[in-house]
Amino acid sequence: MAREKKKAIKRSKSDVIFDGIIFVILTFILLIVAYPLYFIIISSFSSPDKVASGQVIFYPIGFTLEGYKKVFENASVVRGFINSLIYTTVGTCVNLLLTIPTAYALSRRKFQGRKIVTIFYMITMFIGGGMIPTYLVVQKLGLLDSMWALILPGSLSVYNMIVARTFFQQNISEELYEAAELDGCGHGRFFFSIALPLSKAIIAIMVLYYGVGHWNSYFSALLYMQTEEKYPLQLVLRSILVQNSAQLSQTITSAAQQEALRKQQEAVELMKYSLIIISSIPVLILYPFIQKHFTKGVMIGSVKG
Repeated sequence: MAREKKKAIKRSKSDVIFDGIIFVILTFILLIVAYPLYFIIISSFSSPDKVASGQVIFYPIGFTLEGYKKVFENASVVRGFINSLIYTTVGTCVNLLLTIPTAYALSRRKFQGRKIVTIFYMITMFIGGGMIPTYLVVQKLGLLDSMWALILPGSLSVYNMIVARTFFQQNISEELYEAAELDGCGHGRFFFSIALPLSKAIIAIMVLYYGVGHWNSYFSALLYMQTEEKYPLQLVLRSILVQNSAQLSQTITSAAQQEALRKQQEAVELMKYSLIIISSIPVLILYPFIQKHFTKGVMIGSVKG
């Protein structure tokens, strides 16, 4: 039998106009969002003089790789990049070790007192000790100038825990647990053998949330880190910019000093844009592996609290 040809649904003129308007609006929003990142990329390959004079708009002018060369020649930048990778990896692992089991336990209806425990967790979302008490606690625990000062104070996000708890409530049914219990499956085995394999989506979301948070964090390091060799990349970048600003405020008395300061300013401008690109690479690499879980994990985990 010959296949019947499907007739295309004829669209009305108003539908075409509406779709055209939406396309134009979304394209405009995309340009607004994407252009700043594009500008940083082309500026990292352009001459700093051309960038400062506003000539760099759509493509690089005075193409150069000097900025990237200086970044990798700077020992503090390379060391900061390595430190950030270590802090992010260890911190995210600690976050997952605390968040996922806590969320699973609070999602089980048979857990006595789970509502009271959840309330205690939620109180910390609205009432905190503040910066000075937190600093004193970190100091008394002997964590100052150590990696753990950046990890332990924020080792569990209550918001992320609630999202993960909701995910477990909606995807790991009590009937499944009861069936496993009849077969002699205990809490630990059920969590590791059944719950975790079914929770790849929410684990991927937690990795993204916590990982990006650790990678972009600099204020905690500013408070607790005292040794420059332990600075994360974001704090190294801040130190470079602050140092450059301080030098620009100094009085210049000779032409040689002016020339030296101008070259240093150009080097810092080149490094600034190059560092932004380099510091974004780990997140850009991580996201494609998590993207397929992102929508599912966020939507299921945020339907109800």
